[in-house]
Amino acid sequence: MDSLTQIVLGAAVGEAVLGKKVGNKAMLYGAIAGTIPDLDVLTRFFFDTVTATEMHRGFSHSIFFSILFAPIFGWLISKIERKSEATFKDWSWLMFWGMFTHPILDTFTTWGTQLFWPLKIRLAFQNIFVIDPLYTVPFIILLIMAMRQKKTSPKRKRYNRLGLTVSTAYLVTTLILKWFAYKEFTYNLEIRGIAYDEIDTRPMPFNSLLWTANVDAGDFYLIGNYSFFDTKEIEFTSYPKNHELLGSLKSNDKVERLITIAAGWYTITETDGKLYFNDLRFGLISLDPKETKFAFSYELKREGNELSVQERPKYRADAKRLLGALWERIWGN
Repeated sequence: MDSLTQIVLGAAVGEAVLGKKVGNKAMLYGAIAGTIPDLDVLTRFFFDTVTATEMHRGFSHSIFFSILFAPIFGWLISKIERKSEATFKDWSWLMFWGMFTHPILDTFTTWGTQLFWPLKIRLAFQNIFVIDPLYTVPFIILLIMAMRQKKTSPKRKRYNRLGLTVSTAYLVTTLILKWFAYKEFTYNLEIRGIAYDEIDTRPMPFNSLLWTANVDAGDFYLIGNYSFFDTKEIEFTSYPKNHELLGSLKSNDKVERLITIAAGWYTITETDGKLYFNDLRFGLISLDPKETKFAFSYELKREGNELSVQERPKYRADAKRLLGALWERIWGN
């Protein structure tokens, strides 16, 4: 999830663990704990694109990381907060839960996490978009309400618990919505007589009412969108895989790693003599049926005997256009 959401979750968890003893400091250190796993984004400054992408939501999002670093951070905080009635064990417990709930929440997103690192299993339930106001806004309002109460006030605990309950209930609701959306996609494929090998569903950005599906139909992928306000059948757009365009590059180490990162959901396109690897899991940059550019796309550049991989830049204008189109599409086809 986005940084703000993880800060809110970390603060709420910190409050639940230690708020009665240290008040708002529990929220402060909980928010810090909720931020720490995402510091893996700094790897992009030290490693190549493929390696940094592999490392994202890897080690720092694992159970092992939380267990290893919780006592270290707990010891540091206990030295900083010497006058606090909280002990080293208390601070360690707060840091563990603050860091551990971060990757737990991320498992529900499209990218997922390597929760069981060093095992290469990546959990990704794909039932909530990385930024969802319906999850975050009520949560942050209730957290602020709790923050304004005295640490011994029963209302403080009640507001914080309500924030955790409401956000968790919404998360469970999105799992149910995902199931209903999946049934709609498979039904529409069935009535059209479309044979397919695999289907992958996920919510569109910033909401849980509009869903999209990638469908593996052999030599091509189908992509369709479905809103719970739709009254017409789902329209699917075809995108050829073009895997043959890779040629000898398919056995290249970096390409093989990109395929693993994309969980096999990828197309290859060639534009103006440039070769692109497109990760289908995050969709297109617009809702235009003629759109060919994907949100996560990597240029494959031969440099002598070496292959360099460079992520295709994203532009604010594309994001603004997409937001407007999403708002209209949510209300039905």
